[in-house]
Amino acid sequence: MEQQVLAILADSQSAVEGPRKQAESQLTQLYTNEAFPISLCAIGSHTSVPLGLRQAALIVLKKFILSSWSTQFSEFQGHVLVNPENKERLRSQLLELSTASNTDRKVKNVASFVVSKIASVDFPDDWPTLLPYLLDLIPKADDGQLQGALRVLNDLVEEGFDDEQFFKVVRDLVKLLFDVAINEEKKFFRRAMALSVFRSCFNTLLIVKEQHPNDVKAFADEVVTQWSPLFVAILKMALPAAPSAEGSTIEGSKAEDEWRGTIALKLQVVKALMKIREVFPSILAPQSPVYFSAIWQELLALQELYYTSYISDDQQNRLVDSDNLPYSLDFLVLEDIDFMQSCLRAPPVKKELEEQLKSQRAAAGGDSASWVNDVMKLMIAYSQITTEEEGLWEIDVNIFLAEETSVTANYTPRTACGDLVIKLCEWIHVETLEGLLKCAQESFSSSSWKAKEACLFILSRLLGDFLDLDRTLAPDFANRFAEYAKFATEQEHVFLRARGFLSVGLLARTSAPVLQHVALAFMDKALKTITTDAVELVKVGCIRALQDYIQALPPEVSKPLQNEILAALTQFVSSGELEDVDDSDDLLITLVETLRDVIFVDQSICIAPGSGALDLLFSLASKGANHFHVTAIVNEAFEVVAIAMANKGGDSFAQLCSKVLPSLTGAFDVASLTDMDALAILAAELMAKLAEHGSEPLPQGFAAAAIPKLTRLLLSSDDAALLRPGTEALRYMLVHDHKQVFDWRDENGKSGLEVCLVVIDRLLGPQVGEIAASEVGELAAELVEKAGSEQLGPFLSQLLTAVAMRLATAEQASLVQSLVSVFARLSMSNAKEVVDFLAQIQMGNESGLQVVMSKWLINSVHFAGYEMIKQNSIAISKIFLLEDPRLAQIMVQGDLIVPTSDRIMTRSRTRTMPDQFTIVPVPVKIIKILVGDLASASGMSSRSIAYGTDLADEDDGDDDDGDSWEDVPAGIDLSTTAAKQDLMSFAEGTGGSFLREQDPETGQYLTAFFSEIAAKNTGGFSDVFNALTPEEQAQLRIV
Repeated sequence: MEQQVLAILADSQSAVEGPRKQAESQLTQLYTNEAFPISLCAIGSHTSVPLGLRQAALIVLKKFILSSWSTQFSEFQGHVLVNPENKERLRSQLLELSTASNTDRKVKNVASFVVSKIASVDFPDDWPTLLPYLLDLIPKADDGQLQGALRVLNDLVEEGFDDEQFFKVVRDLVKLLFDVAINEEKKFFRRAMALSVFRSCFNTLLIVKEQHPNDVKAFADEVVTQWSPLFVAILKMALPAAPSAEGSTIEGSKAEDEWRGTIALKLQVVKALMKIREVFPSILAPQSPVYFSAIWQELLALQELYYTSYISDDQQNRLVDSDNLPYSLDFLVLEDIDFMQSCLRAPPVKKELEEQLKSQRAAAGGDSASWVNDVMKLMIAYSQITTEEEGLWEIDVNIFLAEETSVTANYTPRTACGDLVIKLCEWIHVETLEGLLKCAQESFSSSSWKAKEACLFILSRLLGDFLDLDRTLAPDFANRFAEYAKFATEQEHVFLRARGFLSVGLLARTSAPVLQHVALAFMDKALKTITTDAVELVKVGCIRALQDYIQALPPEVSKPLQNEILAALTQFVSSGELEDVDDSDDLLITLVETLRDVIFVDQSICIAPGSGALDLLFSLASKGANHFHVTAIVNEAFEVVAIAMANKGGDSFAQLCSKVLPSLTGAFDVASLTDMDALAILAAELMAKLAEHGSEPLPQGFAAAAIPKLTRLLLSSDDAALLRPGTEALRYMLVHDHKQVFDWRDENGKSGLEVCLVVIDRLLGPQVGEIAASEVGELAAELVEKAGSEQLGPFLSQLLTAVAMRLATAEQASLVQSLVSVFARLSMSNAKEVVDFLAQIQMGNESGLQVVMSKWLINSVHFAGYEMIKQNSIAISKIFLLEDPRLAQIMVQGDLIVPTSDRIMTRSRTRTMPDQFTIVPVPVKIIKILVGDLASASGMSSRSIAYGTDLADEDDGDDDDGDSWEDVPAGIDLSTTAAKQDLMSFAEGTGGSFLREQDPETGQYLTAFFSEIAAKNTGGFSDVFNALTPEEQAQLRIV
């Protein structure tokens, strides 16, 4: 069969689509042949077969195994197609192939991946010999065998062990890895691999530590003591001479291997130290000064080489080998800087540096400390723009903006330097600023524009942290740094100029009002640059800087420049810089953010005659309708404008509507013609914001302009993102001006009331998804309240029945809350009528009262929103006061029964042992809910009761950086029911007690309610009280 499979594999590599597709289909058809996987493995093992076909065979085998080996694979196709004998044979052959000495690296890597996948489901039960085989092979393996064995072992450590298995073998495993890592006869890359596997061990130890804290801590202490001399020795080891880029001789190749291997080895040491610090920080703390010193010396030694390689030249960076081991110099520098930053927070390092600081101050007569200056000088050296970055930013300003906003995933030595200086400044504020100022003096006296830019970059990172922490920059520092920033804006080099404008803005914001006059002057200068400069990057830097200038200046100072800023932004957008929107996300976000800030200076600019503020906002919104960040900013800006115009009174809101309604309704038409669903969604969201904050009554013609477009979408779309805001918009129109809605008629003569009923009927239907229909209950409640039984007539009972029917099947918390709101709002004034109505509806084998009350009360704890929680509390209290015997006969879910077993609840056990609850009558459940609402309204959440403490008494802990080098246990017990409910509610966006704020009004109402029913024993309250938990009883005794 091997020859047949080999021929098909050859066809599957064909460049011609027809034969290739046919071959792929034939391979799939062979899945059921028991000899198929054996043949693939044999082809992959044969050295006589061309390399490409060997790889192809193993890749096909990988797909086959993932789909047909075990039910535990997510790719499993439903049938296990490998018998036990063949499984044993394949495991043995693949393991031998992945650990062979003369196998090609590419073949070995695929084989190792397949082995790791099989091991993840078969080890140890069905493959008990795997680990003993590796442990026996590694000490005597040659280089090729060692590479494969370590790769398989690493995968096994990461995925194959459970906690108990790992803890039994970890001692032998770590000793084996140590023997490889310390063996200088082994290649550097193999030693680095051993260190990588060692680091992976600590990921598993972190989990095992929860079950065996003392044993694991003692073992880790022993391991770190053993490995520490090796770590220090490798860190202090000098790099060999860098190989020539031209070298292609055997000697050159060996030199390159040694160079890369040494870097890889050093990198894995630093990574291992970072991992140990993460898992067992206190163990590593005593040795932290030694590590800090070694890293410091290495960074000093690498400074010139890094500059030559990446700042003045453009050598390859971010290099990783086939075993996922990084080996380029930039990676080593990055890890060193990161570890140096973490060491700055270690108490022994801080103590030693503080002592040096005192002695150096004394020796210098109070001048700035030398070691701080040295650190700043080193950080500026490593934070200079690399040649690669320079080229990328010139091509694409979005990459430049991504760094400015810290949203880039490309973490580099430059960004790491900024992080280190931030931590240093948070520790020793004045000395850090003095050190940076001294470096700026030196850099701005040099001829290097990159050094100047690096100083201002580090300053910008510091000032950004100041803004996050609400810290201010002393006037003296602000003025002195401002001189360098102003100088930069006048230089020829584009990156330095852009950095100058950005730095001035941050200086003005963090030192306000010291540099207010500077910010105003530079705002004017930036506007001129935006409209006249030929370089896009400088113009974009000025646009970003405008945000800081506006924030730094009082509104009355910025207001006269609003029109000029809008004109500059409009000119930039119309110049064609945003033609390729798909590749301009960051630029688009920057433009929208700047426009938002301009509008916020004085929102009246939006309705001023001839103002293009909203036109520009909508233009940018249409370009970025598919971008979440853009639409979020547009929504924020538009909502603020709508609120401001509504609050101004008079004709302001009407003027706003006359400006925006044609654009919003037009957007629906454009979206329909172009299939731009994102544009329609954005228009619906903005329409909802406009209606939500509308005047009462709404401007004349509002309903006639909005309802036709909204109803067309609500009656035809199934998109939840469109239906939700569309439903909200219609509801808010009813809230503010139901008369205008009801009086409006469509082209067929239907009234607005009839149209609303048709919309609600569709949204309540089973064809609309739960998320899409999640606002329909609020719309129905508003319609019932505004129209009343007089206008609704027989439609009222039909509507309420439809709501109850949809509630019976609803699962999403948001939809349940929305539907319950219909009955809750009615119950506040007509509780008896609601109960009577529900009691006479039959829903399957149960009454509507049983179905609705059960769903209502079970989900009440998840309700979110100030008004909804308040309305719900009043509504169910009114229902309790009815003392209706029908309610007492309905049993609903009570409290979670917490298992008494101390066994860990794995996912499989959770599936077989679902949560169980007590069963209580409706009146008891109502009181339980109201006790929780009273606690929340009084500022004490339900989790306070569960934890046995008031949140106000919780210890926030010491935020000192030194704590990150101590083993501190977690402070919240996540096994408690309340904690689980809160976290799940938060994750689902449904609130939960974490999000419930104090509500004195509801608190007073419930206090009076409980006092009354206790005094009168309403509804047999004394018996209900006895059915409560001790915590709930304690809460009521306070009342």
